[in-house]
Amino acid sequence: MRILVACEYSGRVREAFRKLGHDAWSCDLLPSDDNSPFHIQGDVLEQLDKGWDLMVAHPPCTYLASSGLHWNKRIPGREDKTLEALEFIRVLMEAPIEKIALENPIGRISSAVRKPDQIIQPWQFGEDASKSTCLWLKNLPKLEATNIIKKDRYANQTASGQNNLAPGINRWKLRSTTYQGIADAIATQWG
Repeated sequence: MRILVACEYSGRVREAFRKLGHDAWSCDLLPSDDNSPFHIQGDVLEQLDKGWDLMVAHPPCTYLASSGLHWNKRIPGREDKTLEALEFIRVLMEAPIEKIALENPIGRISSAVRKPDQIIQPWQFGEDASKSTCLWLKNLPKLEATNIIKKDRYANQTASGQNNLAPGINRWKLRSTTYQGIADAIATQWG
């Protein structure tokens, strides 16, 4: 299949598909972390009509995730950025691609666009981590867990259940990278 992995700079999902023989490409405004020749650095909206069979989209969650929406009432202009992000989501969901999966944390998409088809956790796919991730699906089945790890507290959590990554310049990048177990499940189950 021809696969577009939208808003991905890490290459994890792209490479999981390529290992299975698919013609998979990532596209992001940022360069790829792995310097892959199968990465398009640019606006994904310019790629949507290029004959893809499947798109897996990871749009930025900065203005959409519940964890940051409280800032919309405190910072002038932030609500406008949330509305712009929602419009971007709608365009991705309505792209002329037969199969689409869009992932994002719990947040504004659920109330402004539609409820997710599925909510997954990294620990369902062999990762020692907790992070609720919503999936909005078009012509795709729900992901099935591949390796469940049950714990009281996962490696990425503090005692209160918050993410234990300290604030820093790369925190957003580390938090937004797809877990390998999820990337592999996406490729094997949807590819």
